[in-house]
Amino acid sequence: MKVILRQDVDELGLEGTIVTVKEGYGRNYLIPKGFALLANTGNIKLIESQKKKIEANRLKAKEDAEKVARELEAMVITIAQKVGEEDKLYGSVTSMDIADEIEKKGMSIDRKKIVLDKPIKTLGEFEVKIKLHSQVVATVKVAVVPGA
Repeated sequence: MKVILRQDVDELGLEGTIVTVKEGYGRNYLIPKGFALLANTGNIKLIESQKKKIEANRLKAKEDAEKVARELEAMVITIAQKVGEEDKLYGSVTSMDIADEIEKKGMSIDRKKIVLDKPIKTLGEFEVKIKLHSQVVATVKVAVVPGA
């Protein structure tokens, strides 16, 4: 099944491109969620007429993401956690904790964009990647310190 993407979809493609997907994926997920349109002649003509607008939006989104990335990379996020023996945390630091700390500093980041392979469970400094755009990834320093 061929569909036209209405927005960037990770692992699939960029907005405005025509991609081939499995029938169930297109019909049950991409089209109902508004991520794609069925690639018929009318929709293809519609997207072709909007190509310049799509390209301008993509360029602006990338520039905005680069600006946010510079601000994030200048930050050091400090998170205080309760500590047990051998400097192991009683809980863990998750992407939600990091997003909350970033928000306290005046920026709003979707926690789904924070890339943590596994939760942080020890004290120390860690570099956490935040995927702001398909081509822009920021690295934030997260310091986990003992606290109340």
